[in-house]
Amino acid sequence: MQYRRLEKLGIECSVFGVGCMRLPLIANPDGSTSSENIDEAEAIKMIRYAIDNGVNYIDTAYGYHGGNSEYLVGKALKDGYREKVKLATKLPVWYAKTYEDFDRLLNEQLTKLQVEYLDFYLLHALNKSPWERVRDLGVLEWLDKAKASGRIRYAAFSFHDEHEVFIDIIDSYDWDMCQIQLNFLDTEYQAGVAGLKYAGSKGIPVVIMEPLRGGKLAAASDDILDLWNQAEEKRSPVEWAFRWLYNFPEVAVILSGVSTMEQLQDNLRIFEVAPANCMTQEELELVEKVKALYESKTKVTCTACEYCLPCPNGVSIPEVFRIYNDASIFGLNDGHIKHYQKLIDESKDASMCIECGNCESVCPQHIDIIDKLKEAHEALTV
Repeated sequence: MQYRRLEKLGIECSVFGVGCMRLPLIANPDGSTSSENIDEAEAIKMIRYAIDNGVNYIDTAYGYHGGNSEYLVGKALKDGYREKVKLATKLPVWYAKTYEDFDRLLNEQLTKLQVEYLDFYLLHALNKSPWERVRDLGVLEWLDKAKASGRIRYAAFSFHDEHEVFIDIIDSYDWDMCQIQLNFLDTEYQAGVAGLKYAGSKGIPVVIMEPLRGGKLAAASDDILDLWNQAEEKRSPVEWAFRWLYNFPEVAVILSGVSTMEQLQDNLRIFEVAPANCMTQEELELVEKVKALYESKTKVTCTACEYCLPCPNGVSIPEVFRIYNDASIFGLNDGHIKHYQKLIDESKDASMCIECGNCESVCPQHIDIIDKLKEAHEALTV
């Protein structure tokens, strides 16, 4: 296992961190699964196996697995395992309505995890509105008090918004760490590579989430595989995605939400050697070719700016296009169909379009939204 030193904090963390949002599940009698129903024995076995093989960063959150992830992680870290890891969980800012709620939620999480302190405590999934709300409630001052009390060691945040909001947040406080979504397709999405570099310039360690875009980059189509296989050294799509990330010296930890022991063992293999600045110019150019091929499969150049909303007839235009693009890029599957069916059930699907044209008049990308909605509906209702 490779480690990186977080100079700001004077500690070392494994480059591979186990994310506890996609733990193995027990199937229902009909074969379906529910995220709340964790396969406890297998999940504990996997977390401990990871730690036994050098992983020292474990990440969870209040709401993962319907609130059960923290309970499970607490059980997994019994029997001396707590002392071997840096434990991270997150404050669910949407449940914090008053200053007193910060203490209430943290104490609840310490109880669920059966620990006396957290190494990293993150304000969870910040975007502009909740950030401004909890900031005005005094969360930054509260973080200082929580650190002084010994209940948390390092104050951090995870992020889901535009780059400008990221800069505002990161400049507002002496953060010990931040967590951003990044992969080779999302280089300019949310904080992006520019945000990674900016945090690095301030000496703030960066933890990466969604390195495989929720696992989608692992299931490459034949044309994508053909491109990857042009490399002199053959690697799986998963290894290429991780390699592109750990090439950045600003990256401290890359989280992977493993659901099976096989996935975990493969990740451990990949991170046996994970040095920064390891990629050759030819390898970086190959990644750009793969990225371009993925992007060529995009059906609608929607940036989800939401200028088209609210639709007068309730169509969730950006969400329709997101599902349509995902289905085209990664291959239509049951997940896309079910997600779109949910929009149909909520009367938010493309068939609800009355062709008023309001959306097209304000779209900064000049998309033929009416026609593209018809295309999406036809493709997603097979």
